[in-house]
Amino acid sequence: MGGGSKVRLRQAVLVAEELEPVAGALRSALELGEPFRDPGVGEFGLANTVFALGDCFLEVISPVRPETAAGRYLARHGGDGGYMVIFDLEDLDGARERAARLGVRVVWQIDLPDISGTHLHPADMRGAIVSLDRSDPYGTWRWGGPQWTGQTGAGAPGRLAGITLAVGDPAGVAARWGEVLGVEVSGDGTPLLALDRSQVRFEQAADEHAEGLVEIALELAHGLPGGGQEAELGGVLLRRLAPGR
Repeated sequence: MGGGSKVRLRQAVLVAEELEPVAGALRSALELGEPFRDPGVGEFGLANTVFALGDCFLEVISPVRPETAAGRYLARHGGDGGYMVIFDLEDLDGARERAARLGVRVVWQIDLPDISGTHLHPADMRGAIVSLDRSDPYGTWRWGGPQWTGQTGAGAPGRLAGITLAVGDPAGVAARWGEVLGVEVSGDGTPLLALDRSQVRFEQAADEHAEGLVEIALELAHGLPGGGQEAELGGVLLRRLAPGR
């Protein structure tokens, strides 16, 4: 599986009932810069903030009209939480073909000169909405705003180092994600996908209501609020890794 092409974890997305309190807390906790607010998410009935951390991104979304997918997620899960994961793949065409072969439904797709995106149905992938994207030139990121459109900008010091998903069938879901992404499943007891400078872990969920993106690992030079290594924010656990880990 896979041919050596890069697969990067570029963006993790939280969904919040109220945007500004969660976005403000995230910005303060991680010492982030001014966010980009993408008017394009209005198509989905959302408002958002996107923060750059190194050359990776953290986004907070919130529904602004009734009957949105994000609003239904909030109702099902009883509040804020991890919502979506966006990967930057050199071989996007291969990943799209593998997803189609597995019968994974596409809920949204776009191909622009500098970026392509493909949202996969969460019921088919489990754990979170998965987006398969490709930046061109590689490393740019239109979703991060004008400073990243067709060029590489500069985010706050740090890096998105990994995520953990709680699911009912960790081995099965890891195999599905790995097959779509073109990455081998590894890990002793806890399935994981080792990507380019990051990883995706899969753990056992307590029940179906506990399924989702539950942890985000971040490489940070500074500690989290209070000087700790972990902090709960927006319905997920933020875990700090020291630089170079």
